[in-house]
Amino acid sequence: MEQSVNSDPVVPDPGDSSGRVVWWRNWTAFWLLGLCNNFAYVVMLSAAHDILKKQESGNNTASISASSSVGQQEGNSSGNSSSYDCNPASTATVLLADILPTLIVKLAAPFVIHRVPYGLRVLFCVVMAATSFLLVSLSASMWQSILGVVFASFSAGLGELSFLSLTVFFSRDVLGGWGSGTGGAGVAGALLYSALTQAGLTPRVTLQVMLVVPAIMLVSYFGLLVPPTALPQWKSKEKASAEGSSEDRQPLIDDETEEHKATRAKSRRREALTLHEKFLVIKGLLKFVLPLGLVYFAEYFINQGLMELLYFPKFFLSHAEQYRWYQTLYQVGVLVSRSSLCCIKIRQLWALSWLQVMNAVLLLLAVQYHFLPSAWLVFVIIFYEGLLGGAAYVNTFFFISKESEERHREFAMATASVGDSFGIALAALAALPTHQYFCSL
Repeated sequence: MEQSVNSDPVVPDPGDSSGRVVWWRNWTAFWLLGLCNNFAYVVMLSAAHDILKKQESGNNTASISASSSVGQQEGNSSGNSSSYDCNPASTATVLLADILPTLIVKLAAPFVIHRVPYGLRVLFCVVMAATSFLLVSLSASMWQSILGVVFASFSAGLGELSFLSLTVFFSRDVLGGWGSGTGGAGVAGALLYSALTQAGLTPRVTLQVMLVVPAIMLVSYFGLLVPPTALPQWKSKEKASAEGSSEDRQPLIDDETEEHKATRAKSRRREALTLHEKFLVIKGLLKFVLPLGLVYFAEYFINQGLMELLYFPKFFLSHAEQYRWYQTLYQVGVLVSRSSLCCIKIRQLWALSWLQVMNAVLLLLAVQYHFLPSAWLVFVIIFYEGLLGGAAYVNTFFFISKESEERHREFAMATASVGDSFGIALAALAALPTHQYFCSL
């Protein structure tokens, strides 16, 4: 099956067995790449906490069940006299450490990353992810654990902008596979980590078992994906463009043919964008990046600033269990909506943003005035929050891919990924004083 640069989604011909196999291989490869890319990022928050807790207690065999039992104690056991059952330090503190490296990568990399071939980018992401698991699992001090979280953040940030750029070399439907895979990372990461530690493995051993995830990313990219000839696998885009231009300058016996004109046009499309062109592309992306950033700001303000405070003492679940189910239902909502691109496409991105802001305002007022009657209602709102966030993500990149000029598309996909990270970072900054205010009441 002939592959063009980001052609419209094409359902493989039932009679074309080779084309159908290629289509499924590429879709599955992008699903696995999305899963593996976000896996370490998702796991590191809880895993680093468990390792640090173990170091503080001096118990080298501590498991996640030990830290869970601590979280289930009443707030006054940690010296907190607040009317809210909350920890002295907000979970937004850890979120900042986990998101800032990603944000830095996404801000800087799009301007220089075209010099690095895709094969080298993937190898770098795999090494960084594996290093993060090893550093956190074998850490003997706090700074080593934090460094492991930073490595995971760098790997996830570089991987996201690289794989989003990579989609432009395939039919647009691989975006659905990528989005679904990233949504599945949250659910799979939480469930696998909980299952292994619940089975009796220590957090250290559990993280070492998860070294299989970077290996799966390696196999998915180099073994499962079927790359088109236009993909700069081991040569930078600039070098590939220069070689293409050199071929275009070969003398012709006859007048320039249509085939030669098409080759020259393809070569021009491969040429790197100038700095002026990149800033023009960024300006055009604001209509996508701003609503995406607002969605994620409201979303993570809820997750890191309000979820811990939405505690119902008379509910049959403990505080730790309520919080765990909030996070789980959020991830399930994200998975469902990030997998929905094949069924529904939503162009009204600002509508998704303001609906998410309304969620944040509602839950903020609920924390302040305690008017929600039960955790069941919060479960529904949190699941709905995940649906909005996942839908905003996949639809943003789908319409960027569809509406961008072919020559600008690769840079646009990489640059727009900064929107969600910027929103998350701002949410963490806003969540810190919010958490401190309510816990000091």
